[in-house]
Order: sequence, then C-alpha cells, then structure tokens
Amino acid sequence: MLALLLAASAPAKAQSLRVGAARVDITPAADPANPPSGKYAHEKLYLRAIVLDNGATRAALIGADQSMLFDNIWAAASKQIAAELDCPVANIVISVTHTHSAFGPGDQPFRRFGQPAGPTGPGGPPPDPDPNAPPPPIVGKIVEAVKQAKAQLQPARVGFGTGFSYLNVSRDNIDAGTHLWTQAPNLNGQSDKTVAVLKFDSLDGKMLAVYFTYAMHPVNGFLTDITSADFCGAASHHIEQAYGDKAVAVFAQNASGDQNPLYLRASTNVMASRSGAPIAGNVMTREKIEAPLRDGKVKPVKADPQVVDTLEKVMESEGVLLGEEVIRVMSDTTRMDAAPAISGAQTTITCPGRKRLDNAREGTPGSYEDGEPVHFRLGVIRIGNIAVASANAEIYSAIGLKFKAASPLANTMFVTIANGRANSGYVPNDAAFGAYTFQVLGSRLKPGCAEDGIVNGLVDLIQASGK
Repeated sequence: MLALLLAASAPAKAQSLRVGAARVDITPAADPANPPSGKYAHEKLYLRAIVLDNGATRAALIGADQSMLFDNIWAAASKQIAAELDCPVANIVISVTHTHSAFGPGDQPFRRFGQPAGPTGPGGPPPDPDPNAPPPPIVGKIVEAVKQAKAQLQPARVGFGTGFSYLNVSRDNIDAGTHLWTQAPNLNGQSDKTVAVLKFDSLDGKMLAVYFTYAMHPVNGFLTDITSADFCGAASHHIEQAYGDKAVAVFAQNASGDQNPLYLRASTNVMASRSGAPIAGNVMTREKIEAPLRDGKVKPVKADPQVVDTLEKVMESEGVLLGEEVIRVMSDTTRMDAAPAISGAQTTITCPGRKRLDNAREGTPGSYEDGEPVHFRLGVIRIGNIAVASANAEIYSAIGLKFKAASPLANTMFVTIANGRANSGYVPNDAAFGAYTFQVLGSRLKPGCAEDGIVNGLVDLIQASGK
C-alpha cells in the first residue's frame, strides 16, 4: 500500500459554533405515462446540506438522493464549496444515499433495461462519465444547497449518539439447494446494526439538523423503473416532519457493501413470479428476471399500481422505523458542545488491482489478470471529540466495524460512497474474498490490501486531524 496524498487543516481554536441547514428539491420531471402517486415522501429526491462555522473555520456535510457520486461531480462541487465557505476541501463531505431508483439531474441511473453492464460486471453501475466533459447541472444544485445552509447559520450545539436498527442483513449466503454462493439474507452473517447520529440544536434546544448513518442498500425499487429515494428519503422526511419541517435530516451510508434490507419480496420477487421464476422468499433473484424484463416478456412493477403501492409502503415503513430510532437517539443525547474545534484531513491510498476475464455473476471462481492500481480517497472531519470518517467506495460491513473499533475516538461515524468514486467496485474484507459472491467476483481489488489500508489510513487521519 502506498500513501499518495495527505492534506490536513489544523484544528481551529474553539469558538462559538454556528450551524445552518437547507434542503433542495432535485426530483426529475414526472413521466406523464406513469406519474408518481404523491402519497409517499420518498417519491421526491433532495439534496440536503449542513454547514458548520466555529468562527475560525467552516465545514459542510452534504447528502444527495442519488445512486453514485462520480469524481467529476465531487471535484467541481467541492472546489466551489471550499471557495464559498472559505474552508479547505478536507472540511467537506459529499455523499449519496445510493438509492437504486433515483434518476435525478446529472445522475447516471443504475442500469436501465438493455444498458450494457457496468465496470463491476453484469448489473453493475454504468461507467464513469468522460472526465473532460463539463460538470452536470447537479453540481450547481449541491452548491445552491450549501449557500442556502450558510445563509441560515445561527448559534448552535453539537452532540453524538448511537442506537440500533435490525432492518438490514448480510446478503452473502450459500444456497441450500445448489450449495453455491448467492445473494440471500444471511441472518448469521456479519452486519453492523448501528445507527450513528450527529445532532445539531440551537442554544435553547430547538432542533436544527441531524446527520445520521446506517448500513443498508436502498435496493427496494431496483429494476422497478420508479423514481424513489427509498427508505433513506423516507427516514429523512419522517425526522423532518417530527420537528415541524424546520430541521434538516441528512442520511449517509455506513459500510453497506454487503448489506441488504431483510425484506425484498415486495419488489424483485413479484417480478420473478411474473417471469416464471419461483418466488424465492427474500432472495434477490435479479438475474432470473432481468432477461424477461429486457425482452418485454414481463412488465416491470411500475405497470401495476397495486404492486407499486405495496412496495412503496415497505420503503415508507422502513424509513419510519429508522427515523424513529434516530429521534430516540437524539432525545437521549444531552451532552452537547457549543464550542467545538473543527478540522479536516484527507489522504489517498493505493492497492494492487486486478482485471476480470470472465462474467459469471456468482457461485463460481472468477479468473483475473493484473489490472490498474485502485485508489481510495479517505477523509476525516473532526468536530470536537467527534470523528466523521469517509471513503469513496462501497465497503463491506466488517471493515467498517473494524475501523470503528480501532478509532482513537469513541464518537466515530463512518460515511461511505462519499467524495467521489473509487475505481474499485465493491471492497470486501480479506476473509470475504473466499466467497464467490457477485460483489467479490466483480471487485477490481486484489485481496490483502484494502481492509488494513482503509482502517489504518482512517485511524492515521483522525490522529493527524487532532494535531
């Protein structure tokens, strides 16, 4: 492993904290042939931003209801935000909820029917856009949200707390019939149930904003061709409504590379039954339904209003339950800091890469040759005794748990799919490379580097950002 870059801002002398937050609607125009019902909060997509100012420096925590954050978007937006806030780029975290049913401005949607496979294999996300192309309009939306949040700055306090939610489950399992690796709920698999909550309120206790993380893939609407922020958007909206729609709730993904919702029957398995494939409980039977969908032999869920309504109820229910846990944690978080020091640090680490030579989805060993090195952008923002760590990839839960256990700060949260997109595909922990899952087979990483590289890199950043 080779460290390429370390950029850190010295911790600013603690002064009175001010916080502002804003929310910008980025919902695409509705399809006249299939308009949304308007019954559920997650049918809208938003950009949410929280700006911090302690009198000596500023920082920003930004979340978008989008599937991916490509490097050209991050580079352009972070540069403009740094200029707007007069702060280092290391003090900015831009992440996406990773919803698989968001087709917003500037976003490349997760594989619509008939599109070529992405770089992580069949069913993977589309390739990065041309780096020389002008940044898409969503960059302006990100900056707009930050400007609006900056305009709302007011005296505030910050606190940190954690809770638990059992909505997620490991999605790597052995099929009982074939004895091969498949994507199915593994109740015995490793899974981080933590809900981490960063709370911001006014000096008189009025809720201003919350930044929270949880590890679960927003795949409920995958292959349905509906526009939705999934459970992430539903959770944020539920929290905001609980505080009279005067607070802003930003969701960010914890290490969710191998974590699915426990319940998936309401989406992909409905289509599986229509295509002639058996309903397989909560198994993600995408590979069995994609061809019939692409060939027009079966209609997507979107064509059946009753099925869509059931699916959207599931997403809304998950969001409400997750949102209630966030609210409970906020209610119990009473140790607040009105004058935290703020600092940021970023680094880039490099791991050996591989190039895949076959295209089997899962269940059989893959074949590879040496490929391009993989680069990870890691970051940490320290807010008093709180660390907001970030990485620009989809990382397995075991790595996130290992990092948080190693962190020198008890109050540590981990944000993934943030500040660009690594050229890695999924990032399994070392032990998981022995499993022939689609995430492992499609990973561009050679085993033996990323797990310790990410953990040690983030720990080093936390230590550097406190000096």
